[in-house]
Amino acid sequence: MKQSKSTRKRGLILTIAGLKRLQAAILAMEKVQNSGNHFTLEDLGDRMNVSTKTLNRLWSLNTGVDQKTLKLCFTAFNLELYREDYAILSEPNNTEISRTYSLSLDTDKETVPPSLPLDLFVTQEHHQLENLWSYPDGPVPLDSPFYVERSPIEELVYREIIQPGCVIRIRAPREMGKSSLVLRLLAFAHIQGYRTVNLNCKQLDASCLTSLNKLLRSFCWQIATELGIDPKLDQNWDEEIGCKLSCNLYLQSYLLKQSKSPVVLVLNEVDRFFEYPEIAQEFFGLLRSWYEEARQDTNLRKLRLVVVYSTEVYVSLDINRSPFNIGLPIHLPEFTKHQVEYLAQRHGLDWTSGTEVTQLMSLVGGHPALIRIALYYLCYQRISLEELIEEAIANGGIYRYHLWRHWAMLQENSSLVKAYLEIVTAKQSISLNPIDAHKLESLGLIAYEGDRILPRCELYRAYFKKQLSIAEFGYKPLQKRAG
Repeated sequence: MKQSKSTRKRGLILTIAGLKRLQAAILAMEKVQNSGNHFTLEDLGDRMNVSTKTLNRLWSLNTGVDQKTLKLCFTAFNLELYREDYAILSEPNNTEISRTYSLSLDTDKETVPPSLPLDLFVTQEHHQLENLWSYPDGPVPLDSPFYVERSPIEELVYREIIQPGCVIRIRAPREMGKSSLVLRLLAFAHIQGYRTVNLNCKQLDASCLTSLNKLLRSFCWQIATELGIDPKLDQNWDEEIGCKLSCNLYLQSYLLKQSKSPVVLVLNEVDRFFEYPEIAQEFFGLLRSWYEEARQDTNLRKLRLVVVYSTEVYVSLDINRSPFNIGLPIHLPEFTKHQVEYLAQRHGLDWTSGTEVTQLMSLVGGHPALIRIALYYLCYQRISLEELIEEAIANGGIYRYHLWRHWAMLQENSSLVKAYLEIVTAKQSISLNPIDAHKLESLGLIAYEGDRILPRCELYRAYFKKQLSIAEFGYKPLQKRAG
């Protein structure tokens, strides 16, 4: 037996995707079974049925282990081992293709691993590389190595979702990572054994928003269907007592009563309701009542509500009317310089000097989507950083569609056009109407530096200075002719 063990082939190392999956599962189990305290190496070894020496080899990413060991490690945390979770070290001298990457489970500290050369990905199948390098549009998949945690946000939402009757509000401009965070929150909920319902309010027919009764019936039908429960709406809906009370009783006494485990209900794109102020007021009032009643109702304590919306809608809202202001608010910040460097390394770029990171961030700041798009073109389309910056400043370049969308929204409000023109052309600090400033910030177009109001990034300054100047030139002749 000893001879058999000594001759076992140890030629597999974790990929970035595999390491992230295993790390997330360990963190999740620590929160549930260990009060959020980290497992020691000995604890992990006992759970995985492997030695601490083997674990040290696994975490190093530069020494291979066998497939049986990897399966033990993954199954210990209710994970299935997939082909993309590991790479094969086929030759002895290949053990140095990956530099040491220490697994840090300390979410209170921002850690950036050393450079990860592109060689690490060479051992993966060609079609897997194509999937990794697909155009970055939409949420970052769970198994993608390109997701960047923004500590302590993930920790906050994981901790909150296990609280009975909780509400989490995730709000940010578009393309800041809301959907990517929700995917990970739902995955965490699944690990806890919770049932989940993920509804997109943009998919509602306009006819469902013509009356509160139609909306709430559609809402309840979708939840029941997602939970695999026969809706039986007519049997559990009483028009005599009104639609809000019917909805409330249906949720508490019919749906939640049948669920033994908590139910995570995600409402995506709820800004759709803001177009219908009267319905929005009634609907959000109902959600608020569930949050308040959950403190004393056993069934409602099973409900964990996640509300997701874009701040662009504030442009058309009365600034004094808050659309929803209960529960834990989550605001998604831009990437830091360390996070951009980390993401560049994940793409196989050697940006350890920091020069390239500084150049890219001087153009687009830490905007997640704009950073991801740039890295995609640099790695897959094989253009240089200098070319990318020059084209972006000149005509929008790879960001033209992103910029066109913002330009279209700006033009819907003449006061914002004038206010933003002042900002992008100003050579010193200017004062701005607080309402206009609030709306421009909601659009993601400005940033604050102390008391100064600035364009969010140099890309916005250059592009909108040109566009707004052209627009102003067109307005003046029209005004003269009108006079």
